[in-house]
This record gives sequence, C-alpha cells and structure tokens, in this order.
Amino acid sequence: MPTTATTAPLYAIKAELFRSLAHPTRIQALEVLSAAPDHEAAVSDLLAATGVEASVLSQHLAVLKRAGVVTSSRTGNTVVYRLSRPLVAELLVVARAFLRETLDASGRQLAATDELPPLQGESERTGQ
Repeated sequence: MPTTATTAPLYAIKAELFRSLAHPTRIQALEVLSAAPDHEAAVSDLLAATGVEASVLSQHLAVLKRAGVVTSSRTGNTVVYRLSRPLVAELLVVARAFLRETLDASGRQLAATDELPPLQGESERTGQ
C-alpha cells in the first residue's frame, strides 16, 4: 500500500519517535525509568546511573521530552522524570528481546568460525 497524504505524517511521527531514541544515553535513561517504581526517577538518580555530565543528560532528556516519551515535574530542588506511557517500557522490552536474538545469532555465527579450516598465520593474529 503506497504512502498517502493521510499516512505520510503518521510515518513521520513514528520516525521522529525512533530518532528520539537513537542515542545510548537516552536508551539507558529510559531503561532506568522503566525499571524504577512508577517508572519515575530523580535527575540525580539518572545522573548516577548514566555517568554523564548534568548538561549532557539535560539535553538528552529534553529530546525525549519533546518527543513525548518522558514527562517531568519539579518538587523543590528535585526534578523527577517519568515515562509518559507504560508502552514505552514495553517498547524497551521488545528492543531488548530483539537485541538478545541478534546477539544469539551473532554468537552462533562466531562459534561457527571455529569450524572453518585453519589459515596459515591465523593463530599468531588471533592468539589461538
């Protein structure tokens, strides 16, 4: 089915969602939120978990907030971020399952290289 004037904006929104997820620090922050009670955590907890500078984390959280993936609230000096919807946690579960399947397949392929005939000089380069 070809893209239409009605469906094109929907694909653009979905692409923007995936772009907002496209950084390891953002994924890590989302996983921390996903694992936290009520899917929320203080910025201080996110800083401790990610190990990045506060200004860097702030920029990543802003990207996620603009995309509607997280929300935030302030109580006194504490800023708390939360997943905007439980579906975000489900998306992370599916992404991790995809990662595990991919790594499992890669591991099988890597193990299969042991069945290849040895090459002259190979043990010197691979340490085997």
